[in-house]
Amino acid sequence: MKDSVVINIPSHPKYLSVVRAATIKMGEICRMAEPEIDDTKLAVDEACSNVIKHAYKGDTSRKIVVKYIGSNKYFKVVIEDNGIKSDINLMRGRSLEDIRPGGLGIHLIKRVFDVFKFDEKKRKGNRLILIKYLLEKE
Repeated sequence: MKDSVVINIPSHPKYLSVVRAATIKMGEICRMAEPEIDDTKLAVDEACSNVIKHAYKGDTSRKIVVKYIGSNKYFKVVIEDNGIKSDINLMRGRSLEDIRPGGLGIHLIKRVFDVFKFDEKKRKGNRLILIKYLLEKE
C-alpha cells in the first residue's frame, strides 16, 4: 500500500517547520529508523530552502508544493515550484574541504536520497524528484 500526502506552503522560511514535521511523520509511517528520518528531514528542508533561495530569489510570496509518497519499499518526495528553472548540470556543492557555512545542501541531499533528478517535462519552474529506497521491514 502507498501512503501519500501533499502540502502547499508559502515560500517563507518560517514554513519550513511544517515541511520538517510532515517529513518526520511520513518517515514514521514508512517505518524508517530515527536516524534515517533525521537525515531525510534535513535533506528535504535543504531542498525547500534552495527553492526559496535560488528558484524564487528570496521572494517569500510564492508557493512550494511538497508531495510525499511512501511504501514499504521507498520514500519519495516531489518538490515543485514555479520559479527560475534549475540546471542540474550547473549544480555543484562546494568542496567538502572548503570549511565554512553553506553550500553543502546538494551533498547532503545526494547522500540521503538514492535518486536526485529534475522532471524536465515541467515547462515552468522545477519539479525535483527525490527517492530513498527502503530496506524491507518484517
